[in-house]
Amino acid sequence: MICYRLHCTVGHEFEGWFPDADSFDTQKARGLVVCPQCGVSAVEKSLMAPALARSAKGPSIKPADQVLMALRAIRKEVESHCDNVGDRFAEEALKRHDARDDGERRSERGIYGTMSDSERERLEDEGVDFTPIPWIDRSES
Repeated sequence: MICYRLHCTVGHEFEGWFPDADSFDTQKARGLVVCPQCGVSAVEKSLMAPALARSAKGPSIKPADQVLMALRAIRKEVESHCDNVGDRFAEEALKRHDARDDGERRSERGIYGTMSDSERERLEDEGVDFTPIPWIDRSES
């Protein structure tokens, strides 16, 4: 069933329930949709916000909670597959980059840590590939 907010040419507003979206047009064409207050059959749909059905699977998760869950998952993945080099990140990243250019084989395991804005600029200037990631504090994870 669909509930439409309707209005007549006189200005009365009312609701109309229809089995499906096409039923309103069919009934209107046959003159079956009339204003309950004045009987005018010149009736149109009013603008209205759609009603969104909620899932009955359980409580919905707020977008902010979804973001926190994603950030926790990122942190877990990074910590389990990479080495924390702390504030030596820029230095270690540059070493790995230079070793790769020299043909040396370095660890395939990734690294993570922190760096200053000037270190970030230096890595960018040197062409070192890195990806800043949003990091959630352990107290929030």
